[in-house]
Amino acid sequence: MTNTDYWTSAPDRMVRGSMGLCHLTVAQPPFNIDARSLPRQNPAQARAFAESFEGIEEVLEDLGPCSVLTPLPSHVRADLDTVHAAAWGGMLSIVNPAFAADGNDEPLRSAAEGLRERFPDARIVGRVTYHGGMDHTEDIVWLPDGAMFHASGWPGDEPFVVSGDPGAVIASLELKGWQLDTAGVDLREAANEVEWARLAGLALGPSDPWGWEEMEGTAFRVRHAEDAVRDMENLYFV
Repeated sequence: MTNTDYWTSAPDRMVRGSMGLCHLTVAQPPFNIDARSLPRQNPAQARAFAESFEGIEEVLEDLGPCSVLTPLPSHVRADLDTVHAAAWGGMLSIVNPAFAADGNDEPLRSAAEGLRERFPDARIVGRVTYHGGMDHTEDIVWLPDGAMFHASGWPGDEPFVVSGDPGAVIASLELKGWQLDTAGVDLREAANEVEWARLAGLALGPSDPWGWEEMEGTAFRVRHAEDAVRDMENLYFV
């Protein structure tokens, strides 16, 4: 049975728009472990991580394992009750439809702020793309030494806002010019032309789990908090 405590939309109502990238990752030291050498997924730890989010009131059901390449379902309203979470030793991650936005708020940054307090020695990295007529992106990197950048807006269009100091992030990570060139990151371009998600990927280095089919997470059906449901209804439905 699908929870409808806070939703006003019917479970079978069609969703407007879709998600591309939509994840927030906590990478704890050491930072140079190859993602494929990380410990196996721990479903119980992943569940606890999902339950710890302010926007999630309760995990209602374990829906089983899923590859990190498996996108969140986003066809009907009931799909928005699904999140994917993972715990590979010191690497924690969550994929949540509540992270998507169209410029009216910054849910990814808000979630990252909470993680920064809980995991001060971690690299906090988030990447979200929402497809809704035009693409809206939100990307964030927050490092243990305080260096951070947050980029949010419409790629190739305006408004697009960058806060923090991307240069300080690059310096802290000791990224080389060839690494930025290979990733297609050029900070000399206009902010709305920079590949911020690729710079965020460089912050995870070889430990970046996204893109490896063999990396598994767990799908959960959850009860989102009332504020999260309200924001998702405003985003995903007309």
